Amino acid sequence: MIRELVRNLEQKYVEALQGWEKAFSEAHHRVIRYIETVNRSNGQVSQALYQDILQLTQFCLQQSEQFIRFCRTLMEASEPISTNPTAKVVLNHIIIESEYFIGVAQTILYQQ
Repeated sequence: MIRELVRNLEQKYVEALQGWEKAFSEAHHRVIRYIETVNRSNGQVSQALYQDILQLTQFCLQQSEQFIRFCRTLMEASEPISTNPTAKVVLNHIIIESEYFIGVAQTILYQQ
């Protein structure tokens, strides 16, 4: 979305965003695989599967924290973004949604 909003975005940030898209896609596929595994388990989640899900949750939490830092860097360091109010609003929204996910993930991790 950012690349569409900011057509003149610096190449290093374009490439970084492409890397993030790939990383999030891979994480998404991992999540889907675990959902399918849990669905097939008929509610009988083994301790090993439970631990794997917690590790994936921790991974996704850390990935989101890193992405938030990247988004803040974009807003501070990218000239085209710093002069594009719409891009800043979108990035702030992405950060807020990512922080919400982090809160949910932390709740799951701290309940164990």
